[in-house]
Amino acid sequence: MSKNRIITLLTDFGLSDVYVGVMKGAIAQINPQLKVIDITHQIPSQNIAAARFCLMTAFAYFPPETVHIGVVDPGVGSKRRGVAIQCANCWLVGPDNGLFSGVLSRESAIASVELTNPKYWRSPQPSSTFHGRDIFAAAGAHLANGVALEELGECIDPASLVQLQIPNCTVTATGIEGCVQYGDRFGNLITNIPNDCIIGNNWSVIISNSSDTIRIPSGKTYSDSEPGDLIAITGSDGWVEIAVNGGSAQSVLQLKFGDKVQVIYR
Repeated sequence: MSKNRIITLLTDFGLSDVYVGVMKGAIAQINPQLKVIDITHQIPSQNIAAARFCLMTAFAYFPPETVHIGVVDPGVGSKRRGVAIQCANCWLVGPDNGLFSGVLSRESAIASVELTNPKYWRSPQPSSTFHGRDIFAAAGAHLANGVALEELGECIDPASLVQLQIPNCTVTATGIEGCVQYGDRFGNLITNIPNDCIIGNNWSVIISNSSDTIRIPSGKTYSDSEPGDLIAITGSDGWVEIAVNGGSAQSVLQLKFGDKVQVIYR
């Protein structure tokens, strides 16, 4: 029975090549009535951490039972698994490389399969370099069309799914210790420190490296600092972020995924 669930696509394919279009074509060959929504195709090339964050941020804005296809897949054609995952409020389809670990930190996996049944691929002999088209788009479309999860392949233990390792956010005697988990196109650095961990308004962020310690004051908006100055705010995605009014915190601080940040109270 057709379900006509919504499908989303998130990739690092960009928009200058045909890759996104042919994935949509593969979906339409199965059911042209399926609604396909692009989350983004501008994930930096092969950046699984960025894909993890963006899908984790986006998935809750879609109706229950949406099928999220994520393809940031530097291991395509290797022994890494292709998977489909059932969660309480969504389905996930793509490579088992940690891309889905952000969603799975918020949504428990009910069941999962390795995509081993070629009946639900676009071709029984898929390209070794384009599983997004030949396996994930097709399997996601069949799932959205009402095919049962267990028909797509062999059941696997959800506990075996790859988790992208990110340092935990921890409360300390003087504040909260966390790390950078994402940098957006504006150069804002989003940490893994939740907004709801912040107590009161008198706080700041400390960045320490081998040669210097930088203290960044907090504010409510980007414009609460002078143009060109650093500021820390509680961002719209639910995390403490570091910004520059009219500039790029990434360019100023040169921080990357996993680098340590601290919130302290003053």
